[in-house]
Amino acid sequence: MRNASGNGFDSSDSFAVSGAAEGTARLHDIPPSITPSHGDDSHLLSRIASPADVKALAPNELAELCREIRATLLAYGHRHGGHIGSNLGMVEATVALHRVFDSPRDRIVFDVSHQSYVHKMLTGRAGAYMDPNRFGEVTGFTNPDESEHDQFVLGHTGTSISLACGLAKTRDMEGPGSGIGNVVAVIGDGSLSSGVAFEGLNNAAEQGGNLIIVFNDNEMSIAGDFGGMYGPLARLRASGGTAQPNLFNAFGLDYRYVEAGNDVSALVAAFEEVRNIDHPVVVHIHTLKGAGYDGAGHVAGTSSASVGNVHEPDSAVSDTGVRPTSNVLHSEPWHSDHCNLSDHEPHEGQCEASHWQNPDSAIGKADNPRKHYGKMAMAALEPRFADEPGLVVISPATPGSNGITHEFRERAGSHYVDTGITESHAVAYAAGIARAGGTPVVATTASFFQRAYDQFFQEMSLNRSRVTVLDFLGGVSASDNTHSGAYDVAMFANIPGVTMLAPTSADEYLADLAWATAPSGATHAPDGPVVIRVPGEPLLSAERDPSLLPLTGGRFAAHLRPAARSHGDDGYRMLDWRVNQAGSAVALIGLGNAYPLAEQTAAALCADHGITATVIDPRQCSSLDCATLESLRDGHTLVVTLEDGQREGGWGEKVTAYYANHHVSECGAAGHDRNPRVLNFGADKEFTDRVPLDALDERYGLTVHQVVEAVTRCS
Repeated sequence: MRNASGNGFDSSDSFAVSGAAEGTARLHDIPPSITPSHGDDSHLLSRIASPADVKALAPNELAELCREIRATLLAYGHRHGGHIGSNLGMVEATVALHRVFDSPRDRIVFDVSHQSYVHKMLTGRAGAYMDPNRFGEVTGFTNPDESEHDQFVLGHTGTSISLACGLAKTRDMEGPGSGIGNVVAVIGDGSLSSGVAFEGLNNAAEQGGNLIIVFNDNEMSIAGDFGGMYGPLARLRASGGTAQPNLFNAFGLDYRYVEAGNDVSALVAAFEEVRNIDHPVVVHIHTLKGAGYDGAGHVAGTSSASVGNVHEPDSAVSDTGVRPTSNVLHSEPWHSDHCNLSDHEPHEGQCEASHWQNPDSAIGKADNPRKHYGKMAMAALEPRFADEPGLVVISPATPGSNGITHEFRERAGSHYVDTGITESHAVAYAAGIARAGGTPVVATTASFFQRAYDQFFQEMSLNRSRVTVLDFLGGVSASDNTHSGAYDVAMFANIPGVTMLAPTSADEYLADLAWATAPSGATHAPDGPVVIRVPGEPLLSAERDPSLLPLTGGRFAAHLRPAARSHGDDGYRMLDWRVNQAGSAVALIGLGNAYPLAEQTAAALCADHGITATVIDPRQCSSLDCATLESLRDGHTLVVTLEDGQREGGWGEKVTAYYANHHVSECGAAGHDRNPRVLNFGADKEFTDRVPLDALDERYGLTVHQVVEAVTRCS
């Protein structure tokens, strides 16, 4: 099994928490009396089939609807997990949006759209959150295939304003015949710091016309808020929206402030005021992330288990289920409280843990590969900080998801930088550090790195910048269609000057990291950028259970090289392929996460067909080891490449092209053709949305029985 994280959510889609969280990550049970039951007409939410039903409610019923939605979200988080915190904060705002605006004629675009669960409940999909048998019906993000009320498939950040500008432009050009009314962009929960959001604001102000930008300011991002814009925003909140400088006024935009962002009546009034407005306006609403999480007492640096559960009196709970919280002050450097990881002890307020909640069924499970190998990398880098002032770890948000813990960040100090959700800036920033002689390490998720493609080409690669990239969650997975890492090899390994490594063990992973970050001028140090594909579930599973590597048990010889090499034989050759079993007739080359499949297939070929295959770990995918490929001409009629990434434009096809472009006419011993046939196994060029891993494996032929069948058919 390769990486099985997913379930339709974002880069935090792991249902594993560390053992330290056991017993503390569980929220208090939701009282059954306020948990709506699917099909129970006594509950308002059960009767909501469309926004028209929200409009039909009496004004005094809106608060009850919010309370039921909040209870449903809390119960859903226990059972299924997901982006619960941001949605809890958006309950009242989403109800108010659908109370005032007329979706789908009025177009509502949710940025990132991990904060669209409530919107889905109000547009005919409440059953998917209320009935456990239907949890898989919806993705964690908006999707037009699900509903006409969803405008775009959105799982990344910062684009809602630009998309809304486009919708509004067409409406204004076509006039009433366009069928488009108000255009509303809902942004926030960190997405405003994304560069493209500023480009959208800039365009919106010039374009003019009806465009309503709802800024959900919950004083948080995925982790803490970072950047110079957040000071002025804090002053706007403190002043009731009157302080200057006003970021939005500076762009030339009208501006309204709503302090009571979790008061449905106040929000209805605010949205009524801007409905059908004839110019762009920003409605800045101040919400509480995780509003409604259990009101257990929280003390910085401690868990609720250690301080006891301190509940506010019931009279202090609002009529929509929001509890008072004192967790709203930035009291330490990381702009949120001392939650250790993104799936521990979610609670109201500035809580990194509330970004993503694991279901109760995951409590006590071991770290997933991202956290396991992320912690390992940080532990290797941290001792170097004292002697290497230029060594800097850069995370464009999502640090906890990748094992960059709060404790590490505190100890690292200025050696750690969170740039916010700004992948393009993070890579360009790293290139600047490298140019000045520093050693930058940029760490985030494979699909997020797509947002920095131009910076990888220009600032990093064209300039030969010594940047190290830790590429998490690369490869085929059961994730939603916006967060698949299946395209990372096709992207990184085809950028000129980039070295992309695919380690297959913890030891090699750490060796790769040490090599990539070696001081400039060190013997055998790389002369340009290095991308390290962080090992995934198949490799972590094999480390925990060596029987999954039946030939080697993970005990790899340093190098078993062919005799002929095209480049010297001294030093540690990071780019040499490693032959872990010498055989004949068939060669199996398994890249990265697909390497265990190579060993398992070889074992099956030997046991069932008497074939002793050569098994090769290429260790990298940005160049070919021509000496090894040439050595396979004698004694091998078939070469098989295995990769858990997109096959077209990927790594395996390069092996096919090598033999096609280097055809030899002479025969080997006994008239043997020295041009082996090549079979490539990998993922199709397609988007997949929450397809189970075993189904994808079967679809792509990435199973032992399918590879064995292909080998025996072609041998």
